[in-house]
Amino acid sequence: MSNQTTWTIDPSHTIVEFGIRHLMITTVKGRFGGVEGTIKGNPDDWTDAEVEVKIDAASVDTRNEDRDNHLRSADFFEVEKYPHLTYKSTKVTKTGENSYTIEGELTIRDVTKPVTLEAEYLGKAVDPWGNEKIGFSAKAKVNRKDFGLTWNAPLEAGGFLVGDEVTIELEVQAAKAAEA
Repeated sequence: MSNQTTWTIDPSHTIVEFGIRHLMITTVKGRFGGVEGTIKGNPDDWTDAEVEVKIDAASVDTRNEDRDNHLRSADFFEVEKYPHLTYKSTKVTKTGENSYTIEGELTIRDVTKPVTLEAEYLGKAVDPWGNEKIGFSAKAKVNRKDFGLTWNAPLEAGGFLVGDEVTIELEVQAAKAAEA
């Protein structure tokens, strides 16, 4: 743990995106703009890294204002009562040269469930202003009903308006935090 460096997630260079089936025939994608958090670890080996992320639930954006407002309502995220989605890692396992599984706990509304991210460490670089940065890509799948997000509408031809499986894709850039 003594070799750990703290990296602060850069929201302007980070994307938290999700996809879900709509009308059982297409995938609708959205993203959360408000993301913050830290990654504590060693870029040479992330196996004892600690990841904590907080997402502003009201920052949901699916490019449709009515849908976004519905997602913010009590039918889904209920942002007035539960303003944040959070993720906290519990274990990181190296699975390849630059690949890792990150086990952790995702909390949506007041429900916390284990979620495993399949992550790839994309490397370290220095920006033109001398700031050290790291990059990761990660993916996961969750069932929205596991988190109490059960709203749906039946379709005349059978099936439902909204699918249950949600794919989550992350592109994360983080900056080395200033030394205390």
